[in-house]
This record gives sequence, C-alpha cells and structure tokens, in this order.
Amino acid sequence: MRRRLASSSYHEEMEKSNGKPPSSRLCFLATLAGMFWILIFYFHFFVLSSPISPTEQPVAVSVDAQHVQHLSEEQNLPEPVAMPHQTHSETHAEPKNFPFSRALRTLENKSDPCGGRYIYVHNLPSRFNDDMLRDCRKLSLWTNMCKFMSNAGLGPPLENAEGVFSNTGWYATNQFAVDVIFNNRMKQYDCLTKDSSIAAAVFVPFYAGFDVARYLWGYNISVRDAASLDLVDWLTKRPEWSVMGGRDHFLVAGRITWDFRRLTESESDWGNKLLFLPAAKNMSMLVVESSPWNANDFGIPYPTYFHPAKDADVFIWQDRMRNLERKWLFSFAGAPRPDNPKSIRGQIIDQCRKSSVCKLLECDFGESKCHSPSSIMQMFQSSLFCLQPQGDSYTRRSAFDSILAGCIPVFFHPGSAYTQYSWHLPRNYTKYSVFIPEDDIRKRNVSIEERLSKISPDVVKEMREEVISLIPRLIYADPRSKLETLKDAFDVSVEAIIDKVTKLRRDIIEGHEDKDFIEENSWKYALLEEGQRTVGPHEWDPFFSKPKDGNGDSGSSSAEAAKKSWKNEQRSQS
Repeated sequence: MRRRLASSSYHEEMEKSNGKPPSSRLCFLATLAGMFWILIFYFHFFVLSSPISPTEQPVAVSVDAQHVQHLSEEQNLPEPVAMPHQTHSETHAEPKNFPFSRALRTLENKSDPCGGRYIYVHNLPSRFNDDMLRDCRKLSLWTNMCKFMSNAGLGPPLENAEGVFSNTGWYATNQFAVDVIFNNRMKQYDCLTKDSSIAAAVFVPFYAGFDVARYLWGYNISVRDAASLDLVDWLTKRPEWSVMGGRDHFLVAGRITWDFRRLTESESDWGNKLLFLPAAKNMSMLVVESSPWNANDFGIPYPTYFHPAKDADVFIWQDRMRNLERKWLFSFAGAPRPDNPKSIRGQIIDQCRKSSVCKLLECDFGESKCHSPSSIMQMFQSSLFCLQPQGDSYTRRSAFDSILAGCIPVFFHPGSAYTQYSWHLPRNYTKYSVFIPEDDIRKRNVSIEERLSKISPDVVKEMREEVISLIPRLIYADPRSKLETLKDAFDVSVEAIIDKVTKLRRDIIEGHEDKDFIEENSWKYALLEEGQRTVGPHEWDPFFSKPKDGNGDSGSSSAEAAKKSWKNEQRSQS
C-alpha cells in the first residue's frame, strides 16, 4: 500500500470545502497576523516616537519612586533600588531658584556677546558724585582739584617740549583721580544694562575718595562718616541690594584703604569708617592700596599720565620704549623718611649717591623737578631698573610710571605690588621685577648695584619686554573713547569683579562654604593658584605680621601712614 502524499491530502480537504481552507484555521491565522501588526505599530508610535523630555523625566521618576516607597512602607516590601547617578535630592526636591539665576543663564547664551558680562549701574542721587565735582575746590585742602577734573578726570594736557611723551594722550593726571576716571570709563562700557536681574555685577558710582578728602582735616567724625552712612542707607533700601545682600556690588575709591578704616569713635582717629560698616563689608571696594588683612578691598593701579584713545597709541609707545638706549643701571626718585626708623629710603639714597651707574632725583622741599612729569619720565626712560621702596604706605604711583617707561621695577616689600595688584600683574613676579627684601638693605647693607649688575643682559632684555607688555593693563584709557582690542586697567578690574561674583554665585548654588577662610590672611588668598582654596605658612609672613594696635587697620601704624601720605601731598604742592 503506497503512502498518501501530504499534498493529496491537502487537495482532498480543499475539495471537501469547495476549494477553501477550513474556517477555524482561517480565524486562527487572522488573529496571529492582527496581533503581529498591533505590536509593530505600538512599538513604532509609542516607544520610538515618544522621547521623554529632560524636564519631564525626573518628575516621572520621582512620582514612581515615592509611590513604590509608599507601598514598601505599608506592605513591608523591599526598598526600591535607586537608579544610577540618581541622588536623593534629585528624586525628592525641586531645584531651588535663586534671584541671580537669570543672570547666570546669560552665560549660556553664546550668541550674546554680553552674556555673563552685564553691569547694572545705580542711579545715585547727585550728592554722592556730581555735586562733589561742582564743588571741586573743597576736594583737597592744599590742591585745587578743579583743573584735574577737566577732560573727564584726566586733567589738563601735558606739553611735550622736550619730546619725552608721544604726541597725544598725555595729561597732568592727579594720582587720586581714579574715582572720576573709572566712573567715566564705566559710561563707555559696552555691556551696561537697565535690567538688574541679568547683571553680573552692580556698580555704585559713589566718589568715596573725593568724599573722604573733603573732611579729613578739621572736621569731626560725624561729618566724616555722614556720606558713607547716607550711601549705605540708600543702597540697602533698593531691591537690587536684596539679591545678594550687596555681595554683587562694587565701588571705587582713588585713595589708600587706610583712609576708610577708622577703628574708634575718637575725634583724633584718622579717616572715616566706610569699610567697617556692616553693609560695606559685603561690597567690594577698589582702592589704589588695599589692606593685607581684610577681604572687602582690592588693589587697582594708580593712574599714570598716559591715557591713549586707540590701540595704535599704545603700540607706538611700546615700540618706542623697546628701542630706547638706557645709560643708567638703576635710578630712584624720592625723599628720605628721617622720622620713620623702619624706612630704608635713606640707605637707598646713600647707595645711589655713591654709585656711578645710579641716577637720583631727590624729592624734598623746593625740588620742583621731582614733581615734573617730564623729568620723572625722562629719568625712568634712561634707566634699566627703577627702585620702588615703600612710600608712606606700602605703595607708590611711581611704580606704575616706571613700568610705563619700560623700566624694570625693583621692590623691597611684597605689599608694594605682588599682593596688591594680583589682578593686573603676573603671579610670577620674577618675570617683570626684582625683589630685594628690606632687611637685606636695612640689616645686611647689601649692595643694590652689585645685585642688579649680576643679572645677565639677555635676562634683562626678557624682563624689559615683559614690563613693556604689561603697559596696556596698567593704564586707564581715555574715557571719551574706547580701545579697539586692548584691555586697560578698567577692563581688567571689571572682569575680575565679574569673575569674583560669578564664582560666589556658583558656590551658593552648589552649597560650598569656605569655613576655613581666615580674613587676616587675605593677602595669601590673592596668591593662590587656580583651584586652590587653603593657605598655610608663607615666606612673606614676616612682612605682614599684624601691627599690635587694635586690629591693625588704623591707630599708630596704618593711620599714621595715611597722615604722612597727606603731608607729602601738601609737600608736593609747595
């Protein structure tokens, strides 16, 4: 018997059903096909085509996690396993919104050239600024400051009869005129805003230096403090203040910090107490000399005589300084300090007098050349090194005049430049200067000539080039115009303030708190490298041992230095 083929069986069944498959098999096949296509459509439209947005995802996870946790607590189920990289705060708390969040977000807008750079300027009542300029004869007891307020605070143009200066951009600028120069530069800032919510920082155009200068001699402390108290009262009532309690605010004073740090309520004590007011401690104050022991002031350069209107003016001057022949190994412009036993100026003057390679310009009473910009710049331009010992306080305008002349500065105290102007000068001070500790002169009678002559000509050339390259960032451009590509002292200062405020805001958001910060070591923090947060013993500690006069900010040392500074201002006008 032959085996029946499967195909014949299939045909027999077809014949029995009039050529059609049985109905039960047909339904089964149709059901399978339908389910297959339903699965295909579901996978395509509901899985692949419906991505979850980043903002939706944490909410969904949060709800599910809370729901599962609730069930586990009620039914003693195991705790849910946390998703990778998922923190407790992400699943149980909404991100906190800070009042400065909008300002930080401008940093992310790459199409906005001002993103993260906006400055909001308070519209102060005129009594805090313009009224002082209108009453300029009262700004100094010995100096008629009115002539120095001309040309947007640059002062009258300098004559160039001896060819010491370039043809344009040179003015008889008063060394304490930074208040008005900075304010006028701010008016030209390219990222000003009237919307404080997007501001990276807030500028307070208060002429703090001019204010204190009016009342230092012959006025009681109530008069000296009046404008500062008035300013703080006005600021703290503004909505902009409440955003960070003033920690995003900054102002400028073209005087040394000791004029604003009166510790006591004694009428005989020096200065006002602006920088000791609680509100002012939150603000940043830019001064020509800051305190090494306080955190709310920052050093910015003294103004020089050069205020270029365009980049080309700077480049021409730099080239000229490179090509000068310098016949003196070193030079010094200054007067002795016989009433200060710690001063090394007398020894420096003695060494210079005895040296055949030193040029000396003595600045005592009756010596008019020392107060002549032309005489000073001419001497610096003819010298390889310029000696810059402490003045009545740590700093001197002369240091910036010498750098402008392409002369390598020689410092004897780190507070004269290295810890003062960390925004504007390289941390590696050996690239642009020579450091001879004061005790080398005072106690060891080290020969300055011998020390400097040991520096090879190639190294001198490299150092001079570094000095000349620093010129743009140490001068204040003409406030009535704008440099095209170069950044001047104003630009560097504003960038530093913005960076400071931005870092502070990010630390607040991230919950960082520097509990180890020691304000008395403020000078050390300025020397830290990027990413460093802690300070320790330093080779310069002996230079900054705090005076034993209260808190070391006024009284017998710092206030006395400020008084002497004023006496020498009087001397310069004699």
